[in-house]
Amino acid sequence: MWWFSKAKQKEIWDDPVEQPHGDIEAVNIIRAICRDAADSAEKLGRPEGRAAKNQEIERDRYERAARLAMEIAMKISDELMRDSAVREIIGLCMKANNIKTARALYRAIHAGSIKAEVLQEHPTLEGEQG
Repeated sequence: MWWFSKAKQKEIWDDPVEQPHGDIEAVNIIRAICRDAADSAEKLGRPEGRAAKNQEIERDRYERAARLAMEIAMKISDELMRDSAVREIIGLCMKANNIKTARALYRAIHAGSIKAEVLQEHPTLEGEQG
């Protein structure tokens, strides 16, 4: 009965990531990571989620995903693509109610149009227009 197996689920960010072949591939990997970790981030972001018995597992899952996404984003050479990828990571951070990291990432965005879109989605970052 394989469905009762307690084997740990393999996550997209658990595989060793070789250097992406290009910026587009890197952005796609970041989007996939953020999409896959969104459920853990949302559980952390809810008040009742903070008291859940699986909080430590969800936090670890979110943090590993966000860390890898940020590492990949730093290697993107095209500024607009990097800003777009950072926007995805900010969305993940905001779902987890990790405003401190989201604000730091927000300050890293250079493109005015992407900054405006991020502020429209997450007005709580408005005080950080540095």
